[in-house]
Amino acid sequence: MIILAIESSCDDTCVAILKDKELLSNVVSSQTEFHNKYGGVMPELASRLHVEKITYVIKEAVSKANITLQDVAYIAFTVGPGLVGSLHVGMQAAKTLALLLNKPLVPVHHLAGHIYANRFVSDFKFPLLALVVSGGNTELVYMKDELKFEIVGQTLDDAVGEAYDKVSRLLGTGYPGGPIIDRLAHQGECIYKLPLPKNDDSLDFSYSGLKSAVINLIHNMNQRNQEYKNEDIAASFQEVATEILIKKVKLALKKYPEIKTFV
Repeated sequence: MIILAIESSCDDTCVAILKDKELLSNVVSSQTEFHNKYGGVMPELASRLHVEKITYVIKEAVSKANITLQDVAYIAFTVGPGLVGSLHVGMQAAKTLALLLNKPLVPVHHLAGHIYANRFVSDFKFPLLALVVSGGNTELVYMKDELKFEIVGQTLDDAVGEAYDKVSRLLGTGYPGGPIIDRLAHQGECIYKLPLPKNDDSLDFSYSGLKSAVINLIHNMNQRNQEYKNEDIAASFQEVATEILIKKVKLALKKYPEIKTFV
């Protein structure tokens, strides 16, 4: 069975082709350089770039997979969550292909895709616990069985990915914040004490307080004309941002001792 899958939930235009569990091709057209100047994704620009790139990405994915469109059995596409305009482009491309080829459509939940991508590493044993930390989402998801999702913990405000982006914007180090802050953190030292966000016995997350703490730290040092290194702020932020993720996962594993797989 060959599946052509389209992902356009945010700022990357992506097409993958799979044959059973084998990945035949995976083509990504990144928009990072276009959004970098704004310090984040501009939704209108993102959807326009998807319109420009989607046909070329599909053609390249088919070529690299060494198949024809007639070989495809199903057309899958991201139905949400994501930017409405970006999702619309991917959906219209999928519907057009399905109509042209007379093939069935498979709408895919973006976060379910994140979880199930782990199957490329190893198979699942249920019950399963998933930590979802994609750009705009931070969740703990309990799965009793296939496609049975129960959100047992989630962010009450900012997602961890959004916090990374905002800290990077504060430091003037660019977008996307995740890989930039991570790289800086490995070059710096954790010398600033920042509060552990939502440090309680719940499974929920909160990153707005940590973001505010970094803002106040930088503001106070600027007011006192104190010098600081971006690397040290990045290291101090990342230490706390990841520590709370690990703590909440440990809490969840204690709460659900029947868990057989963690992803």
